[in-house]
Amino acid sequence: MKKFVIVCLTAIICVGVCSAQNKAKAEKKVVTTVFCTDIDCEHCAKKIMNTIPFEKGIKDVKVDVPTKKVTVVYDASKNSDEALVEAFSKIKVKAEKEKK
Repeated sequence: MKKFVIVCLTAIICVGVCSAQNKAKAEKKVVTTVFCTDIDCEHCAKKIMNTIPFEKGIKDVKVDVPTKKVTVVYDASKNSDEALVEAFSKIKVKAEKEKK
């Protein structure tokens, strides 16, 4: 009887762990946002590339100086557009989410 109870409890725990892992994978949502900035030189682009990629959840950053746009790909469960605008302001770059 004890073995049967132990086997049942082990099975229940395994099912719980597996479903929790699947839920965690499902919650990851990758978002791509384009920010309009006030950059005007390569020094500004370098400042962005030395800071923004190291924020939480950032997957990719692309800076286009001629159009003054910065494209950021990030994990929405770890970061947000508002937090990224604040990160830009910390390095004295004015940024706002591009309106589509």
